[in-house]
Amino acid sequence: MKSLRTRLLAFLLGAIVLAAGTQAFVAYRTVLEEADQIFDYHMQQMAMSLRSGLPPGGAAAGLGGAEENFEFVVQVWTADGIRIFESAARAALPQRAVLGFSNVPARGTTYRVFSMQSGPLVIQVAQDMAVRRNMAGALALRTVGPIALAAPLLMLVVWWVVSLSLAPVSRVRKQVAARQADDLSPVSEGELPEEVRPLVHELNLLFGRLQHAFEAQKNFVADAAHELRSPLTALKLQVEALRRATDDATRDRAVERLASGIDRATRLVEQMLALARHEASAVAAAPGRPVDLNELAQLAISDVIAAAQARRIDIGIEHADGASVPGDPEALRTLLRNLLDNAVKYSPEAGRIDLAIAKRENEVELSVEDSGPGLAEEERQRVLDRFYRAGERSRPGSGLGLAIVKSIADLHGARLSLARSERLGGLRVAVHFALVDARSGEGREV
Repeated sequence: MKSLRTRLLAFLLGAIVLAAGTQAFVAYRTVLEEADQIFDYHMQQMAMSLRSGLPPGGAAAGLGGAEENFEFVVQVWTADGIRIFESAARAALPQRAVLGFSNVPARGTTYRVFSMQSGPLVIQVAQDMAVRRNMAGALALRTVGPIALAAPLLMLVVWWVVSLSLAPVSRVRKQVAARQADDLSPVSEGELPEEVRPLVHELNLLFGRLQHAFEAQKNFVADAAHELRSPLTALKLQVEALRRATDDATRDRAVERLASGIDRATRLVEQMLALARHEASAVAAAPGRPVDLNELAQLAISDVIAAAQARRIDIGIEHADGASVPGDPEALRTLLRNLLDNAVKYSPEAGRIDLAIAKRENEVELSVEDSGPGLAEEERQRVLDRFYRAGERSRPGSGLGLAIVKSIADLHGARLSLARSERLGGLRVAVHFALVDARSGEGREV
């Protein structure tokens, strides 16, 4: 019963059989009861019709011999109990009369007897119940016949309608089954029933998201292959330099450069994996767990405080409104850590980095400002691209930090903006989250 077509046919055809059987049974019983009433009425009318045609007394001979008919028997009695008329002499009906209707056993069968008194006479009309049942049964079967004929025809109509209604679903199934693994084009929604069209529409949306994910993966692999070529080549050269080292000082310097190159390659791989993970998550809906931004800010600062202190950079929270946003805590921590790490990298010695959380009318703004050189306006959008590095190429980095920030912001439906810091003179990066009502999931947060 996993097939929708089989399930519909089983239930509908079963319902037809049950309804037809119930209707046939009710009709059969109703016709039998009505036939009994009609036969009783005829017996009563026959008895009443004999009242005026009988003599007031004296015996009257009935039918006899081979001409006797035991299906219908008529007897007439006087008030003294003398039978003056009998249509069948060997009917063997009891020599008594009960006024009205009664069932009397005789001749190995049962007779339905109607008795009425007309003046000094008692008239009896009897009918063999077996004959009555045969006649009533034949009449009832003739009534049930159309139902028995209509049920199979109705079942054929239901089978045709169900098959015709599910034909578009079968067509969509064949379209999907005939596709190649890389064919993610939309499925045709034409002529689909209203109940099935939303399912196919969502399937097309899923195909679109998968197409986007595959294209992102393909671009990511191409970019990763290109970006990894340089660090791996540098590592190979540093190994060769270590091999050719002739003294301890040269060897120590080569080992230091090799370790630094390995650290950079490791950082690059970690950033690429993080970007791939968040771009894959962007295909699905963002999680809805409330995240406290104040707590998140403290955790992110603790992640970069060692690097900031090593360069004597003053880093802290300049302003913090109490606010929570729905999202993935680890992803948002990665977003803020990358912003702070980027600010530490590009801030000068003894510089300053301020983090702020501002709750406005329709949004929460999470911002990071630094006292570094900032970015030219024409580069502010390019730095969001993967592997793009602005400023001095000698600075450590993979060019993926802000790309990861943008991917996580998109995952949470947030807006990312880059501008010049009016207070510190460097770069100001702000992430704008829409306020969400905790009670309804819409509107303002409470």
